[in-house]
Order: sequence, then C-alpha cells, then structure tokens
Amino acid sequence: MPDEHLELTLYVQSKRVVTTFYRTSATSPAGPATTTPVMGAPPHNQNEPGVVAGDAILFLSDDQSRCVALTEELAVRRGYHVHVVDIEKVGRLERLVAEHLRGVQTFPVLISPLGSRLEGAAQFTEDNLAAMMPTELKHVRAFTYLKIRGGDLDRIRRLLETFPEVKELHFLTGDWDMLAVLQFPPSASNKRMVLDFVTERIRGIAEVLDTSTVVPEYTVTKLPITS
Repeated sequence: MPDEHLELTLYVQSKRVVTTFYRTSATSPAGPATTTPVMGAPPHNQNEPGVVAGDAILFLSDDQSRCVALTEELAVRRGYHVHVVDIEKVGRLERLVAEHLRGVQTFPVLISPLGSRLEGAAQFTEDNLAAMMPTELKHVRAFTYLKIRGGDLDRIRRLLETFPEVKELHFLTGDWDMLAVLQFPPSASNKRMVLDFVTERIRGIAEVLDTSTVVPEYTVTKLPITS
C-alpha cells in the first residue's frame, strides 16, 4: 500500500468539443444519398439532412499533457505516486472532496499531502516539482571547509573543478576560506572513502593548508537529482 505521505494529486481540466464532421456516400441507383457517420459522431440531426453531429469528446491540451508527463516522470524517480484527476470527468462526490480547488483559475494543479500546491502550467518546472517531492538522496554528500594560503584563487578553483566529486564551491570570509560540496556514488558508503579523497586529492593541492569535513548520516533533498 503506498505511503500516503508520498501521494500527490494532480488536477487537470480537459476540454470538451463536439465534432460535426460527416461523410456523405455517393448516390446509388436504388435510392437517395445516405450519410455515413464517423466513429464517435453524434446522432443524426433531423433538421439538417446529411449532417451527423458528434458526441462530446474530451481531450487534454498539450501544455497540461506535458505537465502530467513531467510530474509522473519525476515522481517515479523520487519515489512518489501521482493520482491524476480530470475535473471534467469526476462525479459529484469527488467534486465535493475537491472543494479546496475553489478559486483556482488555471489548471493543472498539483497538491501535496501537506496542502502545498502548484497552479498553472508555467509553474511546472523541474525545480518546483522537486521541491514538492522531497526525497532521500542516494548519493553520498560531504561538506569540506578549506583554509587556503594566499595565492591565485582562480587557479585553485580551476584545480578543484577538475574533480568530478566537487559539485559546488563557496568562497567565505572568516576562519575558513572556502566550502566545497562533494558528492560520491552510493557505493561510497563509509566516511573513510570520503576522507581519503579529501586528504589525498584536495589536501594534495599545495595552497590548501587545512580542511575540515562533515559527512551527513542521512540527507533529504528538495533539489533536482543530478547524476
């Protein structure tokens, strides 16, 4: 049974159109022309001979379809389940349950278990969706403070940027000169592997005088997950 804290509801609003497309068969010697209805077309209109009107057809606009696809894709990657509800198709009971949509002007609308929501296709970005679906970070993250001897900071920055494990660099004032955000694959399951990298690679840079590294025991992220 899915964890209710990992369930989101995505409300969409399909459009209703009526087709009047028809096709008239050729006149046969045996009688007058007949009308051949198209699949999904509505009953024959007696007031307009030869015209077949179609039943109402519901379709989802491309922008809403894109939002659904993007939301479902990210939900799978982050361990969430998305329940998609088309407000044009739900029954009266579900409409009553959806009273918290009162005042909504633009669809789609994504609602989290805690009530936060995204409204309108423009809000459906990877960053916003990731923030709606906090998840456990599978990679190992570490944060290393660096004390650096005076020198060419641009050169030191370029050296650090060559390491795939270095994902962010922050320049500081105070006791430490720089904060490096490190990321390792899930296989790096112990702190010693992280500290080996810091002491051997980062401390191997001549201008790095000292380091202090924090390795979290557990990490939850609201940011998009990168490889």
